[in-house]
Amino acid sequence: MVRDGQSVISILRDKIISGEFAAGERLAEIPTAERLGISRTPIRIAFRALVQEGLLEKLAGRGYQVRNVSSAQICDSVEVRGVLEGLAARQVAEAGLNQTTQDALLACLAAGDALFEDGKVVEEDIQHYQNMNMRFHDLIITASCNSAIKAALALNEHMPFASVNALAFNPQELEREYHRLHYAHMQHHAVYQALVKGQSARAEALMKEHAHATLAYSDLFDKNSSRTVLQKS
Repeated sequence: MVRDGQSVISILRDKIISGEFAAGERLAEIPTAERLGISRTPIRIAFRALVQEGLLEKLAGRGYQVRNVSSAQICDSVEVRGVLEGLAARQVAEAGLNQTTQDALLACLAAGDALFEDGKVVEEDIQHYQNMNMRFHDLIITASCNSAIKAALALNEHMPFASVNALAFNPQELEREYHRLHYAHMQHHAVYQALVKGQSARAEALMKEHAHATLAYSDLFDKNSSRTVLQKS
């Protein structure tokens, strides 16, 4: 099977967060590539990306190890992103959207609508969704004209699931993934409307909620943790 790099990273995230790859388990390129039915190159790239995200650690010798990531750690990093993106959305709504940014956001919404119009998603749609989603968020961060927000988000991205790019995807659960991603995209529409109407408090609240929309694994996180990840999809 031919899988692009983003698809491989998303699938590996899902296997880690679901426990299929357990905390402390050692992973090597060749066995993992064989398990996914792909070549070693995308696995090598994915492993390096997941180290940066805090889901894997590079062993002193060869190979990698799955980090023990708790629900509290994930909740903390996601909440920080939600606060930062919420602040950006509030400042954009207060200042007003310029026409260029408004048109670019509308283009993102149209791309997402086209992706979901068939009522289903396939694995090949991951990259398209990621590109659209990253563009939508980046437009809002940039429009806030707040360099401190961008710098803080860059630091936070090294925490598990803190990046807007940190999508987990299970190709064996395509119906569930459709509903989860489609719900997140409907939140994009709500955020856009709040920005256009200058509803700063609503835009901030929606972005905070939206930060949780691509997780959908709260029932699989640390069962013993007293803290849970809020999930609206």
